[in-house]
Amino acid sequence: MVRIQRLSVPIASGAFFLFLAGFVSIRQAVLFVVGIGLGACLAGGRFGFTTGWRELLRSKDPRGVVGQAFLLLLASAMALPLLSSFDELQSAAGPISLSLLIGAFLFGLSMQIADGCGSGTLYKAGSGVALNMGILPLFALGSFLGSVHLPFWLSLGSLPPVLMLDHMGPLLSWALTALLIGLLILLVRWHVGPGRLWIKKPLMIAAIGLALLATLNLLLSGQAWGVVYGFGLWAAKLAVASAVFDPAHHGFWGLPQHQERLRESLLLDVTSITNLGILAGAFAITHRSSLAKGSQAATQGAQPQGHSAKQWAIALTAGFVMGYSSRLAFGCNVGAMLSGITTGSLHGWIWLLTAFVGTMPGIRLRDRYGF
Repeated sequence: MVRIQRLSVPIASGAFFLFLAGFVSIRQAVLFVVGIGLGACLAGGRFGFTTGWRELLRSKDPRGVVGQAFLLLLASAMALPLLSSFDELQSAAGPISLSLLIGAFLFGLSMQIADGCGSGTLYKAGSGVALNMGILPLFALGSFLGSVHLPFWLSLGSLPPVLMLDHMGPLLSWALTALLIGLLILLVRWHVGPGRLWIKKPLMIAAIGLALLATLNLLLSGQAWGVVYGFGLWAAKLAVASAVFDPAHHGFWGLPQHQERLRESLLLDVTSITNLGILAGAFAITHRSSLAKGSQAATQGAQPQGHSAKQWAIALTAGFVMGYSSRLAFGCNVGAMLSGITTGSLHGWIWLLTAFVGTMPGIRLRDRYGF
């Protein structure tokens, strides 16, 4: 019986892979597998951007941030030469705008209350964490409304994207990226002081896996790894189908590439298919762990205790704000920070610094409401 339970998730995932390969495309089928790998790395290594920042500020534990820095270093070393060599691959380029500053600050704040960024919400929902399962649809709604209002926010002032590869070669671009990452680690060293553990093996292994899979995603899809566009697209399709939103002349959804996404099946959208894979990968890791431990929950230590109605309301509101602000900031910790920095976009660095400032009051609010 246990053996059958262990095989149920691989069989279901394999069946969906074959369906995609036979009726959608081989590329989408492989991207689904990439998503499964991403979800497995995130859930299996407990690789959380939100948690890493919180542990650094609250406990002066640098291990989560070191894992993130290692991921940035590896992923940029692979992405920058590819982007320089193949014009068909797209950087995660975002404009420098007021919306970026406001959105990143609010995202950094709200992700601490919601206990998860875009990828964190996704993999924790796949792992069966009730709070994140509730947050996910509100994140999607917020992401859609943020995209609806994005033209207004951009009208308040923006500058074109700035890409390292437009001004220097891939080697120098990576060297500059590595230098900036090194400076951040020096600041972390100054903050935490001596006598701290710096390496957590599961996080470093997860970082290697995530870097390789993010690069594979870039090669297969032609664009850097993202998360929140898929959320907004899900809500946008519902809004269009319900006749409550007309995208025809909208400044964002009226663009040809977004119109095409709205007309096509979700299974043809690369971000949506990797998001589904992340859900499946996280579920598979949690399911396997729960079977191995018997009655002991696989998410013990990560699964929150029961929350009050007030805490639920606050967390769900934070999830909505997180979705809205992610569109203003051109992505979350993955789409804006990770993919922005590793493809040489200045907006990724601005996002990181601004969101980190926002995470400080976010942690205080999280503590205040007893999360």
